[in-house]
Parts: sequence; C-alpha cells; structure tokens
Amino acid sequence: MARSIVILMCCLIWVTPCGALTAIKSVSVWPSKDTNSIVFETNELPKYKVYTLEKPNRIVIDFEACELKTKIDKVPLDGMPVSNIRTGIHGNKQLRIVLDVLKKIDPKVSLLARTPTRGPRLVIELPATTLSNKPKKSAAQQKFLVAIDAGHGGDDPGAIGPRGTREKDVVLGVAKYLKDMVNQQPGMQAILIRDRDVYIGLRERMRRARKQHAHLFISIHADAYKNKTADGASVFVLSSKRASSEAARWLAASENRADLVGGLSLDDKGDVLASVLLDLSKTASAKASLTAAQDILHSLGQTTTLHKKSVESAGFMVLRAPDMPAVLVETGFISNPKTEQRLRDKKYQQKIAAAIMQGVKKYYQRRTH
Repeated sequence: MARSIVILMCCLIWVTPCGALTAIKSVSVWPSKDTNSIVFETNELPKYKVYTLEKPNRIVIDFEACELKTKIDKVPLDGMPVSNIRTGIHGNKQLRIVLDVLKKIDPKVSLLARTPTRGPRLVIELPATTLSNKPKKSAAQQKFLVAIDAGHGGDDPGAIGPRGTREKDVVLGVAKYLKDMVNQQPGMQAILIRDRDVYIGLRERMRRARKQHAHLFISIHADAYKNKTADGASVFVLSSKRASSEAARWLAASENRADLVGGLSLDDKGDVLASVLLDLSKTASAKASLTAAQDILHSLGQTTTLHKKSVESAGFMVLRAPDMPAVLVETGFISNPKTEQRLRDKKYQQKIAAAIMQGVKKYYQRRTH
C-alpha cells in the first residue's frame, strides 16, 4: 500500500543571499497545559515544508539550504507524543528533521518573526501527553518544590580558584547536599536542575524549574574577584529594573502567554488585563524572593562570613522568571585562597548546604502559617 502523505504547509518562499545557508541556532520545547511545541530558532526566515507520513507515523520538516548549528539529541521529550528526533541531509543541501510520533498527528505549524531578543522561529505544536493526563494532586498531596540550580557545568567551569578549584564542581557538591536535606523534610521535595557535569543554558534552567511548577528557585554559585582578600557569602534577588524589562519580554512572547502566571493562560486575555495579571504575579514573586533571600542570608550569617549584611539585587538571567520566587546564593569567594580551601572541603560544602536549608525551612514555615 502506498504511503499516505498529507501536505500540511507548502514551502514558503523568501529571498536569501546567494549561496548562504540558513542556520538553525537552537531547538527547544515550549510546554503548556494542553500542548507542547518544538521550536526551531533560525538566523533568518527559513524556506521549509512540513508534512506527515504513516507506517510508521512521523512528522517530517524539510529545510531548504539549511544547516543545523546545535545538538538536537538533547531536546527533552517528556510529555510529548514524540519517541525520537532524527536528522539527515536530503537532496541538495536540504536538511530533513523527522519526528517519530506515537500516533497519527496533524501538527499546528506557525512561523514567528524576529524579535529584539530572538531570531525567527518555526513552531511545531503538538498535543501534550503525560503532562496533561496526570491527575491533579489535592492540596494535601502537593509538596513544596525547591528547584536547586548548581551554576555553570560542562564546558563552563565558572570561576577558578588559585589552586585550580572549579566553581562548577564546588556548587554541584553543595547542591547535592541541599537536595538530600530538602527531601528529608516533610512536605518538601527537591528538583536538581543539573545533577552532573553538564552545561545547561540559563533560560533552560528557568524553563525546567517552571515546568515542574517549583515554589522556590535557588541558584548556587561561588564568587570571584581580582582582590584575593574579598570574602564572604552573599544572597541576591532580581533587581526591580531587570524584573520590569523581563516581564515585558515575557508578555510579548507568545510561548509565555500560553502558560505564565501560576499556570494561568494569558492567551485569551487582552494586553491590558494580561499586563495587570503579570504585574501582580511579578510583585508577589519579588516579595517572596526577598523574604526567602533574607531568611537564607540570616542563616548563612550564623554559619559563615557574609560579604554584605543585606540582600543584594542584580540582573542575573536565571532569576528572571516573573512568576517564580528565585534567589541566587554566592557561597563565598573562590578567588580567596582560604575560602577556596574551605569550599574544597566536603564537610564545609555540607555546612553551607545546611545553612541554606535552615533559611528555606524558615521561608516555608512563613508560607504555611
């Protein structure tokens, strides 16, 4: 029997420079309540066509005069009706990407124009599977989820101390100790953003925490400065200026409007109402972030030296989700030889983790009483 081919979208034609190849810069997933989308970000508007094939079921995306500039085998497929993603070269410089799907699907295909912060994006929207089919937990069953983000990783070592100690190793050790401590607490559960020596993009770290609906995001780092006498731990929250500009960016991006404020969709809200809802969420998250940061800083001050006695603010990318309380902990200056020696010590890493845990417990108690 001949294979059944359904043409979903004809090739769209744009003029590209002679001989130039369109580059796919990144491949990511946009999760929402009922759908998950695979997003191909390119450097310019691509020529493409999308169609489906049966026996076995698959979705084929053919990009004309295009090259893949990112790894595609690491795209998370949880909650998607996709079992595998494959790539190959078809014809003359035609990049083919095949999505092996679990059943026959007619995907929704759309092309998003360039924005000030993102390139053009081809969006393949698919129905959610396990994510939307999971039964909702009752209030009594829900746990306080703490997303723990060990900074840097993989090709990015972070700061390096005088003896060669790498920030990425130290903070992963602290993060793992903290994870174990959180999981020992009744009503709490930890989510490790990275559990091994791999690099994860900054926005991807946020996305993973939001996908799990984390109640608190903690990014762990080790500071560095040219003056080797600089010392002490610090706790940061997102600066109000960065929070406002980032909220505007999130509101403008269609992928965020689908599932932004605590799971509430802004898709069907007018711009004014959506802006008000987002502003309320941003304000609540900022207040919660500051409270958590103050509790953690106070606890750290009882365990180790503080660089400053008050919570600081900065524009760290990983703190910019407007609907999730988030703090960044600098465990100490790895550039200071004495601090570096302490940070290399597993017992000291455990001590720092315990101090952060005490702050998290205090913040959790404030929420539940």
